[in-house]
Amino acid sequence: MSEKRLAMLAYAEKLTGHPGDVVEADIVGLRDVGFSDRDILDICEVVGYYAYVNRIADGLGVSLESWLPAT
Repeated sequence: MSEKRLAMLAYAEKLTGHPGDVVEADIVGLRDVGFSDRDILDICEVVGYYAYVNRIADGLGVSLESWLPAT
């Protein structure tokens, strides 16, 4: 994987697992590998939305669609 993709995934993992630990240096690191501020906003929004939707589904006991494999 490219350095850019690895940086994005590391940021997404940190934002998901330890959102309070995200600091300005994490954003600077994304800029340093070529992400624009708009790109960073998009990454943050997608990660945040995914976490939100999954917590809502888990909190309401929503089941997977029958065609989706259970993991």
